[in-house]
Amino acid sequence: MSLEHEIVSAFPSQRIVVLGDVMLDRFVFGDVQRVSPEAPIPIFRFGHDDHVLGGAGNVARNVARMGGQATLIGVIGKDVTGRALAAAATREAGLTPSLATDARRRTTLKTRFVAQGQQLLRVDEEAAEPLAPDISQDLRQRIEIAADGANAIVLSDYAKGVLTEDSIASALSAARRRGAIVVVDPKGRDFRRYAGATVITPNASEAAQASGIDCDSDESASRASRAIADITGCSAVVITRGARGMTVLCEAQGSGRMVHLPTEVRQVYDVSGAGDTVVAALALALASGAPIDKAAQIANLAAGIAVGKVGTAAVEAAELRRAINASAVLAHDEKIVGLETAVSIARSWRLHDKRVVLTNGCFDLLHPGHIGLLQKAKALGDKLIVAINSDESIKRLKGPSRPVQNEAARAVVMASIAPVDLVVIFAEDTPIEVIEAIRPDVLVKGADYELDQVAGRDIVEAYGGRVALVPLEKGHSTTDAIRKAAAASVETR
Repeated sequence: MSLEHEIVSAFPSQRIVVLGDVMLDRFVFGDVQRVSPEAPIPIFRFGHDDHVLGGAGNVARNVARMGGQATLIGVIGKDVTGRALAAAATREAGLTPSLATDARRRTTLKTRFVAQGQQLLRVDEEAAEPLAPDISQDLRQRIEIAADGANAIVLSDYAKGVLTEDSIASALSAARRRGAIVVVDPKGRDFRRYAGATVITPNASEAAQASGIDCDSDESASRASRAIADITGCSAVVITRGARGMTVLCEAQGSGRMVHLPTEVRQVYDVSGAGDTVVAALALALASGAPIDKAAQIANLAAGIAVGKVGTAAVEAAELRRAINASAVLAHDEKIVGLETAVSIARSWRLHDKRVVLTNGCFDLLHPGHIGLLQKAKALGDKLIVAINSDESIKRLKGPSRPVQNEAARAVVMASIAPVDLVVIFAEDTPIEVIEAIRPDVLVKGADYELDQVAGRDIVEAYGGRVALVPLEKGHSTTDAIRKAAAASVETR
């Protein structure tokens, strides 16, 4: 099991307290076919609507959906929206709501109108004034109760008045006494109010406001993260940069190691709530013992899943595990798998829009020609599977003196080559069974073959795949190498 899978498998034992601005996200779905004759605006024809937890509520929802145990602390009004929000929180398995009710306050409602997969308009109904003293006292008590047994506390700040200096101080104090980590999703220009947190996760705009440094490159984002670490004293800073991925400052008060993670987005449908997903995954991974760079990688994968959905989306644990499979660069020994496992992994890759390439051969004594073939094969897709003949298969094809290296040795050598993602050993004379099972998008052989000589060509082309013949480097041959080695051995006798 990979480290990422070990981390995710520990999520169910993590208790995460989420404190912040709760809100209800309403999505109104409909259709737009024409422009109004009354004004240059689209006519929106209502279809249906849906309500989901938003803001801090969406963070807690993501924690629960990814397998953790979430406690949600916030404030709602004594209104229809507040009742709908409380009901939505109660329905979420793994989420325990702890919501203070303030009859003087309006519950935040964000209504988005969506047609053809695109948001047309957002209408906000909210109150952002500071909390009344009695509600602040109520929150302090809720924090103390919820913090018992918590592994992490998340501060989800949407600048709606819940995260005051008082409530932040209460959360930091409760976490400190219990040894829990604190992850902050900040808001505003002054990050000093979060001093003492473990990790802070601004987006690029928030980081630029707080540090005075634009985050339009890796270098400038690195400088901004160091400035934020100096302001807050946080152990780590994670700047989310949209299509540019993430910049992660690890060990901010020590070595200050910097990691830049590319985006893991497949196709963007809706960015609503993606930051909440990042914070939830980060808190769960850190609480599970992950180092900050590994936790950020997992959070980056989760964000890529979230933006591929419409609406304020939550990421399921199973989706996260599949994304880990699809993005994993396996250790050498983990690359060598049976056919059934290879089929499962290839299916996971395709779910994440990865193009699967397969090539096959004996690969007895690897030479530069083989390496060139593998590099060219990998360039035709995203993931490369190499199917190698078993020892018995090679004996039948090439005679009793072959192979020179047994199948275990050949598989280990093949798995150590960077372009190779999986290695499968097959016992048959041809890779037909492997091809039928894996169904590669591209089947690759060397240009010393003719197309009609390629085993499995008819299968691949029948389902819409492609067969590619790639040029080989001249002057390299396993048979010639064996012959020369044998001749040299005779000469030295």
